[in-house]
Amino acid sequence: MEKIAIDLTEYGSCTRELSVPQRKALAALRFGKQPVLGIEVAQDKEEGFYTLRAGSIVGALDLDGLSLHIKPKVTIQRLIYLASYAMGEKGTVDLRKEQFDFKREGSVADELAWRLGRAAADAFARGLWHDYRVEEEALHTVRGRIMVAEQIRRRFDMPLPVEVRYDEYTEDILANRLIKAAARLLRGMRLNDSEAREGLRHIDATLENVTPVRYPPNDVPEVEFTRLNDHYKDAVAIARLILRHWFHEADRGGVRTPGFLMDMNVVFQQFVTRKLREVMGVSEQTLRSDKKMPRTVHLAVNEERKKEFSLQPDLSWWDGDRDGYTFVGDAKYKRIDDRAVRNADIYQALAYATAFNLPGALLAYAKGEAEPASYCVCHAGKRIEVVAVDLEGDIAAIDEAIKELAKRVRRLRDKGRELKARAA
Repeated sequence: MEKIAIDLTEYGSCTRELSVPQRKALAALRFGKQPVLGIEVAQDKEEGFYTLRAGSIVGALDLDGLSLHIKPKVTIQRLIYLASYAMGEKGTVDLRKEQFDFKREGSVADELAWRLGRAAADAFARGLWHDYRVEEEALHTVRGRIMVAEQIRRRFDMPLPVEVRYDEYTEDILANRLIKAAARLLRGMRLNDSEAREGLRHIDATLENVTPVRYPPNDVPEVEFTRLNDHYKDAVAIARLILRHWFHEADRGGVRTPGFLMDMNVVFQQFVTRKLREVMGVSEQTLRSDKKMPRTVHLAVNEERKKEFSLQPDLSWWDGDRDGYTFVGDAKYKRIDDRAVRNADIYQALAYATAFNLPGALLAYAKGEAEPASYCVCHAGKRIEVVAVDLEGDIAAIDEAIKELAKRVRRLRDKGRELKARAA
């Protein structure tokens, strides 16, 4: 039976007729703790019609007779760049310079499959990568080195088989396993693009002798590159991107829900954080993300002097010790209807500045969501800086925007240091 296609744009909506099982399946979808879609009964429609509202989750997945595609506001080309950079693939030349000949904008799954197929074809054309891999086996002939301790422990006085360790020159190595694993995952989805499907078939055929491996999204290994395997960089980068963001809902009656999903809020935060560290020449121990703070900071204490309202800002600057914070800020990729900063965001930034006892805080938005501004909070003496990062320009323009953002960070950090020095 042909799947019903549901196409949405990030933060967009549509009205569709759904069966009860389909509605329940969509309503139950979670990406982490966050619902993938908001679902409500459609107004002025007959029974069985529902309004589906997308949020910051983008991607594609198949489930229960439905094929769901949520397209990002940025191009999929730009999405790949942002997400790849956010996960540390900054050395990937073709992704950074955007040299792919993108001829169309299809579904996220089609685009990823097409890009993986093309990158893999380019890599394989310059030579299928082989490398030495250490093998340990029990053989009836000696190969490599005999593992004497293992031979005694396992075989006692038996001469055969012999426990040996040897180097195998093989194509069955990590890089090829990653590419094959990503291709097989995408082949399990509904793909409309014939060229994309053919590219995945070519990968599977070329890597026929490579062991199929399933990698958990939170444990996708990295590949070390040299001049000998540099031609594999783009294919491995796209494969790792697919594997890192692959989505499998828990089994429902023996049926799994395959898909590729990203939270644009998380991608934007990670991209901005990594870019700022690079531009400012600091480590993750200095410019920290929300999950890497050396200690928890609280906004208040109750009557029993118990700390309340813990805060986890996206960005914070730490000068060594647990009380050495001198800057705080948030990176926000979100939909703002009136193109203005939301009150809640200002309140949140003020809470950060207050709890960290700093002169101010920073809010970094994707351009189009808010314009650059600076606010002085009445009676509090705190300054809230608002900065926009344009994600739709070329890579050079994004780099310039991050440099401007870095200037604001340095200015706020310096003011924080001055305040700390006066208080000391």
